[in-house]
Amino acid sequence: MILVTTDFVPGYRVTESLGLVRGSTIRAKHIGKDIVASLRTIFGGEIKEYTEMLVESRAESMRRMELQAERLKADAVLNVRFVTSQVMTGAAELLAYGTAVRLAKEA
Repeated sequence: MILVTTDFVPGYRVTESLGLVRGSTIRAKHIGKDIVASLRTIFGGEIKEYTEMLVESRAESMRRMELQAERLKADAVLNVRFVTSQVMTGAAELLAYGTAVRLAKEA
């Protein structure tokens, strides 16, 4: 599966657009990591607990989006984008979305 942030894949042409595909996840860290993260806001520096959570969320959202595209028998997902939003204190949704397409190799 080809995943790109552009509206084309070099060397291929789009033969069919299959529509929007998306994947999302909502994640929260447990109270212990929230406490450590809160302390980091006092002393400064990277809040590694939340960085890790967002890395995991992006990977899971992309995996779910890709699975939806595979069910449509897509070759690629174009214009991949991410959106995040706070659902509640300490929990965030990360949404990945794009357009599933079928491709043909250019001559």
